[in-house]
Amino acid sequence: MYKIQTLNAISDIIHQHLSAEKYLIAKDEPVPDGVLVRSADMHCLELPQSLLAIARAGAGTNNVPIDRCNKQGIVVFNTPGANANAVAELVVCGLMLGSRNIVGGIVWAQTLKGLKEQVPALVEKGKNQFVGPEVRGKTLGVVGLGAIGAIVANAAELGLGMEVIGYDPFISVESAWALSSSIRRCNDRDELFAQADYITLHVPLGEKTRSLVDAETIAKMKDGVHLLNFSRAELVDTAALIAALESGKVASYVTDFPVEDIIGVPNAVVIPHLGASTPESEENCAHMAARQLRDYLERGQIRNSVNFPEIMLGSCVGYRVLVIHENVPSMVSAISSAIGERGINIDNMQNKSRKENAITVLELDDHPPESLVAEIRALPGVIRVRTFEPEM
Repeated sequence: MYKIQTLNAISDIIHQHLSAEKYLIAKDEPVPDGVLVRSADMHCLELPQSLLAIARAGAGTNNVPIDRCNKQGIVVFNTPGANANAVAELVVCGLMLGSRNIVGGIVWAQTLKGLKEQVPALVEKGKNQFVGPEVRGKTLGVVGLGAIGAIVANAAELGLGMEVIGYDPFISVESAWALSSSIRRCNDRDELFAQADYITLHVPLGEKTRSLVDAETIAKMKDGVHLLNFSRAELVDTAALIAALESGKVASYVTDFPVEDIIGVPNAVVIPHLGASTPESEENCAHMAARQLRDYLERGQIRNSVNFPEIMLGSCVGYRVLVIHENVPSMVSAISSAIGERGINIDNMQNKSRKENAITVLELDDHPPESLVAEIRALPGVIRVRTFEPEM
Protein backbone atom coordinates (compact mmCIF):
# COMPACT_ATOMS: atom_id res chain seq x y z
CA MET A 1 0.00 0.00 0.00
CA TYR A 2 1.44 3.34 -1.10
CA LYS A 3 0.78 6.37 1.10
CA ILE A 4 0.09 9.71 -0.57
CA GLN A 5 -0.04 13.08 1.17
CA THR A 6 -2.09 15.87 -0.43
CA LEU A 7 -0.87 19.34 0.52
CA ASN A 8 -3.72 21.09 -1.34
CA ALA A 9 -7.26 20.26 -2.30
CA ILE A 10 -7.04 18.33 -5.55
CA SER A 11 -9.55 16.96 -8.03
CA ASP A 12 -11.10 13.57 -7.28
CA ILE A 13 -9.97 12.51 -10.74
CA ILE A 14 -6.75 11.30 -9.10
CA HIS A 15 -8.64 8.22 -7.90
CA GLN A 16 -8.85 7.03 -11.50
CA HIS A 17 -5.11 6.37 -11.26
CA LEU A 18 -4.52 5.94 -7.52
CA SER A 19 -6.91 3.14 -6.61
CA ALA A 20 -8.08 2.50 -3.06
CA GLU A 21 -6.65 -1.03 -3.29
CA LYS A 22 -3.11 0.28 -3.69
CA TYR A 23 -3.15 3.82 -2.32
CA LEU A 24 -3.94 5.47 0.98
CA ILE A 25 -4.50 9.18 0.31
CA ALA A 26 -4.65 11.64 3.21
CA LYS A 27 -3.92 15.29 3.91
CA ASP A 28 -2.06 14.55 7.14
CA GLU A 29 -0.14 11.41 6.14
CA PRO A 30 3.06 11.54 8.27
CA VAL A 31 5.23 9.07 6.30
CA PRO A 32 4.21 9.46 2.66
CA ASP A 33 5.70 7.62 -0.30
CA GLY A 34 4.43 10.41 -2.54
CA VAL A 35 3.13 13.96 -2.29
CA LEU A 36 0.58 15.68 -4.49
CA VAL A 37 0.87 19.47 -4.31
CA ARG A 38 -0.46 22.52 -6.10
CA SER A 39 0.55 25.85 -4.53
CA ALA A 40 1.57 24.90 -0.97
CA ASP A 41 5.07 26.06 -0.04
CA MET A 42 7.22 23.02 0.72
CA HIS A 43 10.45 24.87 1.45
CA CYS A 44 9.73 25.00 5.16
CA LEU A 45 8.59 21.37 5.39
CA GLU A 46 10.66 18.38 6.44
CA LEU A 47 11.03 15.78 3.70
CA PRO A 48 10.71 12.36 5.38
CA GLN A 49 13.02 9.52 4.38
CA SER A 50 9.99 7.61 3.15
CA LEU A 51 9.28 10.19 0.44
CA LEU A 52 10.03 8.90 -3.05
CA ALA A 53 8.34 11.46 -5.29
CA ILE A 54 6.53 14.80 -5.40
CA ALA A 55 4.02 15.54 -8.16
CA ARG A 56 3.21 19.20 -8.68
CA ALA A 57 -0.18 19.70 -10.32
CA GLY A 58 1.02 22.63 -12.41
CA ALA A 59 4.02 23.71 -14.45
CA GLY A 60 6.06 25.81 -12.00
CA THR A 61 7.97 24.15 -9.16
CA ASN A 62 9.23 27.23 -7.30
CA ASN A 63 7.34 26.02 -4.22
CA VAL A 64 9.31 22.74 -4.12
CA PRO A 65 12.83 22.51 -2.56
CA ILE A 66 14.52 20.93 -5.58
CA ASP A 67 18.04 20.98 -4.09
CA ARG A 68 16.95 18.97 -1.05
CA CYS A 69 15.03 16.58 -3.27
CA ASN A 70 18.18 15.97 -5.32
CA LYS A 71 20.18 15.08 -2.22
CA GLN A 72 17.50 12.66 -0.98
CA GLY A 73 16.78 11.08 -4.34
CA ILE A 74 13.20 12.41 -4.48
CA VAL A 75 11.86 12.65 -8.03
CA VAL A 76 9.89 15.86 -8.65
CA PHE A 77 7.29 15.90 -11.41
CA ASN A 78 5.34 18.76 -12.95
CA THR A 79 2.54 18.82 -15.50
CA PRO A 80 3.65 20.85 -18.52
CA GLY A 81 0.87 21.50 -20.99
CA ALA A 82 -1.96 20.40 -18.72
CA ASN A 83 -3.13 23.98 -18.22
CA ALA A 84 -1.96 25.23 -21.62
CA ASN A 85 -5.39 25.86 -23.11
CA ALA A 86 -6.62 27.73 -20.03
CA VAL A 87 -3.60 30.04 -20.01
CA ALA A 88 -3.69 30.53 -23.77
CA GLU A 89 -7.33 31.61 -23.66
CA LEU A 90 -6.48 34.22 -21.04
CA VAL A 91 -3.58 35.47 -23.17
CA VAL A 92 -5.95 36.02 -26.09
CA CYS A 93 -8.23 37.88 -23.69
CA GLY A 94 -5.19 39.89 -22.58
CA LEU A 95 -4.54 40.98 -26.15
CA MET A 96 -7.92 42.68 -26.20
CA LEU A 97 -7.68 44.04 -22.66
CA GLY A 98 -4.41 45.78 -23.41
CA SER A 99 -5.07 46.88 -26.95
CA ARG A 100 -8.53 48.35 -26.39
CA ASN A 101 -8.08 49.66 -22.80
CA ILE A 102 -11.16 47.69 -21.83
CA VAL A 103 -10.33 47.60 -18.13
CA GLY A 104 -9.88 51.37 -18.02
CA GLY A 105 -13.24 51.78 -19.71
CA ILE A 106 -14.97 49.45 -17.27
CA VAL A 107 -13.50 51.25 -14.27
CA TRP A 108 -14.58 54.62 -15.69
CA ALA A 109 -18.08 53.34 -16.40
CA GLN A 110 -18.48 52.48 -12.70
CA THR A 111 -18.12 56.18 -11.88
CA LEU A 112 -21.36 56.90 -13.75
CA LYS A 113 -23.42 54.99 -11.21
CA GLY A 114 -26.23 57.15 -9.86
CA LEU A 115 -26.24 59.67 -12.70
CA LYS A 116 -29.40 58.11 -14.09
CA GLU A 117 -30.64 59.68 -17.35
CA GLN A 118 -27.29 61.44 -17.88
CA VAL A 119 -25.47 58.15 -18.38
CA PRO A 120 -26.02 57.64 -22.17
CA ALA A 121 -24.83 61.15 -23.02
CA LEU A 122 -21.81 60.87 -20.72
CA VAL A 123 -20.90 57.52 -22.23
CA GLU A 124 -20.93 58.95 -25.75
CA LYS A 125 -18.89 61.95 -24.64
CA GLY A 126 -16.33 60.03 -22.60
CA LYS A 127 -15.72 56.86 -24.58
CA ASN A 128 -13.15 58.46 -26.89
CA GLN A 129 -10.55 58.33 -24.12
CA PHE A 130 -10.59 54.54 -24.41
CA VAL A 131 -10.05 54.19 -28.15
CA GLY A 132 -7.62 51.39 -28.98
CA PRO A 133 -6.42 49.59 -32.12
CA GLU A 134 -7.72 46.33 -33.53
CA VAL A 135 -5.26 43.44 -33.54
CA ARG A 136 -6.13 42.10 -37.02
CA GLY A 137 -3.26 42.71 -39.41
CA LYS A 138 -0.85 43.61 -36.61
CA THR A 139 2.28 41.60 -35.78
CA LEU A 140 2.39 39.42 -32.67
CA GLY A 141 5.76 38.25 -31.42
CA VAL A 142 5.67 35.06 -29.35
CA VAL A 143 8.75 34.44 -27.22
CA GLY A 144 8.68 30.74 -26.37
CA LEU A 145 6.74 28.25 -28.51
CA GLY A 146 6.00 25.50 -26.04
CA ALA A 147 2.51 24.19 -25.28
CA ILE A 148 1.04 27.60 -24.37
CA GLY A 149 2.98 29.69 -26.87
CA ALA A 150 2.01 27.39 -29.75
CA ILE A 151 -1.72 27.65 -28.95
CA VAL A 152 -1.49 31.45 -28.66
CA ALA A 153 0.43 31.70 -31.94
CA ASN A 154 -2.10 29.58 -33.82
CA ALA A 155 -5.10 31.36 -32.30
CA ALA A 156 -3.69 34.78 -33.18
CA GLU A 157 -2.79 33.80 -36.74
CA LEU A 158 -5.74 31.59 -37.66
CA GLY A 159 -8.46 33.13 -35.49
CA LEU A 160 -7.56 36.81 -35.13
CA GLY A 161 -5.87 37.46 -38.47
CA MET A 162 -2.58 38.60 -36.98
CA GLU A 163 0.86 38.20 -38.50
CA VAL A 164 2.75 35.97 -36.08
CA ILE A 165 6.49 35.67 -35.59
CA GLY A 166 8.04 33.35 -33.03
CA TYR A 167 11.35 32.86 -31.26
CA ASP A 168 12.33 29.66 -29.49
CA PRO A 169 15.83 28.20 -29.93
CA PHE A 170 14.82 25.10 -27.95
CA ILE A 171 11.51 24.33 -29.62
CA SER A 172 10.57 20.65 -29.43
CA VAL A 173 9.59 18.60 -32.45
CA GLU A 174 6.12 18.16 -30.93
CA SER A 175 5.62 21.93 -30.57
CA ALA A 176 6.99 22.60 -34.06
CA TRP A 177 4.48 20.19 -35.58
CA ALA A 178 1.67 21.94 -33.68
CA LEU A 179 2.40 25.33 -35.25
CA SER A 180 0.66 26.76 -38.30
CA SER A 181 3.02 26.64 -41.27
CA SER A 182 2.60 30.37 -41.91
CA ILE A 183 4.05 31.41 -38.54
CA ARG A 184 7.44 32.92 -39.22
CA ARG A 185 10.51 32.06 -37.16
CA CYS A 186 12.91 34.72 -35.89
CA ASN A 187 16.57 33.89 -35.49
CA ASP A 188 16.99 35.97 -32.34
CA ARG A 189 14.93 37.89 -29.81
CA ASP A 190 16.15 41.29 -30.98
CA GLU A 191 14.69 40.61 -34.43
CA LEU A 192 11.33 39.80 -32.84
CA PHE A 193 11.42 42.83 -30.53
CA ALA A 194 12.07 45.16 -33.45
CA GLN A 195 9.19 43.87 -35.59
CA ALA A 196 6.33 43.09 -33.20
CA ASP A 197 3.42 45.38 -32.36
CA TYR A 198 2.43 42.97 -29.56
CA ILE A 199 4.83 40.74 -27.62
CA THR A 200 3.83 37.83 -25.40
CA LEU A 201 6.26 35.95 -23.15
CA HIS A 202 6.05 32.18 -22.69
CA VAL A 203 9.40 31.08 -21.28
CA PRO A 204 10.33 29.54 -17.92
CA LEU A 205 12.06 31.63 -15.28
CA GLY A 206 15.78 30.97 -14.99
CA GLU A 207 19.04 32.83 -14.71
CA LYS A 208 19.10 33.47 -18.46
CA THR A 209 15.51 34.73 -18.61
CA ARG A 210 15.31 36.75 -15.39
CA SER A 211 14.74 40.42 -16.40
CA LEU A 212 14.51 39.28 -20.02
CA VAL A 213 12.62 42.51 -20.62
CA ASP A 214 14.65 45.41 -19.24
CA ALA A 215 15.54 48.94 -20.31
CA GLU A 216 17.93 47.66 -22.98
CA THR A 217 15.46 45.26 -24.58
CA ILE A 218 12.56 47.72 -24.34
CA ALA A 219 14.65 50.24 -26.29
CA LYS A 220 14.80 47.73 -29.16
CA MET A 221 10.99 47.46 -29.35
CA LYS A 222 8.62 49.52 -31.46
CA ASP A 223 7.22 52.70 -29.94
CA GLY A 224 3.77 51.94 -28.52
CA VAL A 225 4.36 48.19 -28.22
CA HIS A 226 1.88 46.14 -26.19
CA LEU A 227 3.52 43.63 -23.83
CA LEU A 228 1.94 40.55 -22.27
CA ASN A 229 3.48 38.43 -19.52
CA PHE A 230 1.65 35.26 -18.51
CA SER A 231 4.79 33.33 -17.50
CA ARG A 232 6.50 34.84 -14.45
CA ALA A 233 6.72 38.35 -12.97
CA GLU A 234 10.51 38.20 -12.76
CA LEU A 235 10.86 38.00 -16.54
CA VAL A 236 10.25 41.77 -16.62
CA ASP A 237 12.29 44.46 -14.87
CA THR A 238 9.54 46.38 -13.06
CA ALA A 239 11.34 49.73 -12.83
CA ALA A 240 12.21 49.72 -16.54
CA LEU A 241 8.66 48.74 -17.44
CA ILE A 242 7.07 51.51 -15.36
CA ALA A 243 9.37 54.08 -16.99
CA ALA A 244 8.40 52.74 -20.44
CA LEU A 245 4.68 52.90 -19.61
CA GLU A 246 5.03 56.46 -18.37
CA SER A 247 6.89 57.55 -21.52
CA GLY A 248 4.50 55.73 -23.86
CA LYS A 249 7.23 53.50 -25.26
CA VAL A 250 5.12 50.59 -23.97
CA ALA A 251 1.45 51.30 -24.65
CA SER A 252 0.12 48.61 -22.32
CA TYR A 253 1.33 45.81 -20.07
CA VAL A 254 -0.93 42.87 -19.25
CA THR A 255 0.26 40.35 -16.67
CA ASP A 256 -1.11 37.46 -14.67
CA PHE A 257 1.55 37.93 -11.99
CA PRO A 258 0.88 40.95 -9.77
CA VAL A 259 3.72 42.71 -7.98
CA GLU A 260 3.03 45.66 -5.73
CA ASP A 261 4.94 48.27 -7.75
CA ILE A 262 2.97 47.66 -10.93
CA ILE A 263 -0.50 47.68 -9.36
CA GLY A 264 -2.30 50.91 -10.17
CA VAL A 265 0.18 52.05 -12.82
CA PRO A 266 -1.70 53.60 -15.77
CA ASN A 267 -2.02 51.22 -18.74
CA ALA A 268 -0.98 48.20 -16.68
CA VAL A 269 -3.61 45.47 -16.49
CA VAL A 270 -2.90 43.25 -13.50
CA ILE A 271 -4.77 39.93 -13.34
CA PRO A 272 -4.68 37.89 -10.09
CA HIS A 273 -2.95 34.77 -11.48
CA LEU A 274 -6.05 33.32 -13.13
CA GLY A 275 -4.27 31.55 -15.98
CA ALA A 276 -4.94 28.00 -14.79
CA SER A 277 -8.06 28.79 -12.78
CA THR A 278 -10.51 26.67 -14.73
CA PRO A 279 -12.09 23.39 -13.66
CA GLU A 280 -10.79 21.78 -16.85
CA SER A 281 -7.22 22.87 -16.13
CA GLU A 282 -7.31 21.69 -12.53
CA GLU A 283 -8.60 18.28 -13.65
CA ASN A 284 -5.98 18.00 -16.39
CA CYS A 285 -3.18 18.83 -13.95
CA ALA A 286 -4.47 16.39 -11.33
CA HIS A 287 -4.89 13.69 -13.97
CA MET A 288 -1.32 14.05 -15.23
CA ALA A 289 0.25 14.40 -11.77
CA ALA A 290 -1.47 11.30 -10.42
CA ARG A 291 -0.58 9.20 -13.46
CA GLN A 292 3.09 10.22 -13.32
CA LEU A 293 3.24 9.52 -9.59
CA ARG A 294 1.65 6.08 -10.06
CA ASP A 295 4.00 5.11 -12.90
CA TYR A 296 7.05 5.99 -10.84
CA LEU A 297 5.94 4.40 -7.59
CA GLU A 298 4.78 1.16 -9.21
CA ARG A 299 7.26 0.77 -12.10
CA GLY A 300 10.05 3.32 -11.73
CA GLN A 301 9.04 5.16 -14.91
CA ILE A 302 9.95 8.85 -15.02
CA ARG A 303 8.28 11.35 -17.32
CA ASN A 304 8.11 15.14 -16.90
CA SER A 305 10.52 15.24 -13.98
CA VAL A 306 12.21 18.58 -13.36
CA ASN A 307 15.26 17.10 -11.62
CA PHE A 308 15.86 13.61 -13.04
CA PRO A 309 16.16 12.23 -16.58
CA GLU A 310 13.29 10.62 -18.45
CA ILE A 311 13.12 6.86 -17.97
CA MET A 312 10.43 5.18 -20.05
CA LEU A 313 9.61 1.65 -18.93
CA GLY A 314 6.96 -0.90 -19.74
CA SER A 315 5.45 -3.43 -17.40
CA CYS A 316 7.89 -5.06 -15.01
CA VAL A 317 8.21 -8.58 -16.43
CA GLY A 318 11.31 -9.47 -14.45
CA TYR A 319 13.08 -8.20 -11.36
CA ARG A 320 13.84 -4.50 -11.64
CA VAL A 321 16.37 -2.47 -9.69
CA LEU A 322 16.38 1.34 -9.94
CA VAL A 323 19.43 3.16 -8.64
CA ILE A 324 19.48 6.93 -8.16
CA HIS A 325 23.06 8.14 -7.98
CA GLU A 326 25.40 11.02 -8.58
CA ASN A 327 26.42 11.59 -12.19
CA VAL A 328 30.04 10.51 -11.72
CA PRO A 329 32.35 8.07 -13.59
CA SER A 330 32.40 4.32 -12.90
CA MET A 331 28.98 4.16 -11.24
CA VAL A 332 27.48 1.80 -13.81
CA SER A 333 30.45 -0.56 -13.68
CA ALA A 334 30.38 -0.62 -9.87
CA ILE A 335 26.67 -1.47 -9.84
CA SER A 336 27.06 -4.09 -12.58
CA SER A 337 30.02 -5.70 -10.83
CA ALA A 338 28.10 -6.02 -7.58
CA ILE A 339 25.30 -7.81 -9.42
CA GLY A 340 27.63 -9.99 -11.50
CA GLU A 341 29.51 -11.21 -8.42
CA ARG A 342 26.22 -12.67 -7.16
CA GLY A 343 25.82 -14.69 -10.33
CA ILE A 344 22.76 -12.72 -11.42
CA ASN A 345 22.39 -11.90 -15.11
CA ILE A 346 21.42 -8.43 -16.32
CA ASP A 347 18.81 -8.83 -19.06
CA ASN A 348 18.49 -5.14 -19.85
CA MET A 349 19.77 -1.80 -18.58
CA GLN A 350 19.17 1.93 -18.96
CA ASN A 351 21.46 4.67 -17.72
CA LYS A 352 20.58 8.33 -18.11
CA SER A 353 21.78 11.53 -16.50
CA ARG A 354 20.57 15.07 -15.99
CA LYS A 355 23.13 17.55 -14.74
CA GLU A 356 24.43 16.19 -11.41
CA ASN A 357 21.78 13.45 -11.16
CA ALA A 358 21.72 10.05 -12.83
CA ILE A 359 19.56 6.96 -12.81
CA THR A 360 20.44 3.38 -13.70
CA VAL A 361 17.64 0.84 -14.17
CA LEU A 362 18.51 -2.84 -14.43
CA GLU A 363 16.28 -5.76 -15.40
CA LEU A 364 17.53 -8.94 -13.71
CA ASP A 365 16.79 -12.61 -14.35
CA ASP A 366 16.63 -13.45 -10.66
CA HIS A 367 15.45 -11.90 -7.42
CA PRO A 368 18.10 -9.56 -5.95
CA PRO A 369 18.72 -10.53 -2.30
CA GLU A 370 18.51 -7.79 0.29
CA SER A 371 22.25 -8.11 0.92
CA LEU A 372 22.89 -7.14 -2.73
CA VAL A 373 20.53 -4.19 -2.47
CA ALA A 374 22.34 -3.09 0.70
CA GLU A 375 25.70 -3.44 -1.06
CA ILE A 376 24.58 -1.26 -3.96
CA ARG A 377 23.07 1.25 -1.55
CA ALA A 378 26.44 1.50 0.23
CA LEU A 379 28.39 2.33 -2.94
CA PRO A 380 29.90 5.87 -2.89
CA GLY A 381 27.67 8.19 -4.87
CA VAL A 382 24.51 6.10 -4.58
CA ILE A 383 21.58 8.10 -3.20
CA ARG A 384 18.68 5.66 -3.29
CA VAL A 385 17.89 2.12 -4.43
CA ARG A 386 14.44 0.77 -5.26
CA THR A 387 13.39 -2.72 -6.30
CA PHE A 388 10.33 -3.94 -8.17
CA GLU A 389 8.79 -7.39 -8.40
CA PRO A 390 7.43 -8.79 -11.68
CA GLU A 391 3.90 -7.62 -12.42
CA MET A 392 1.34 -10.39 -12.50
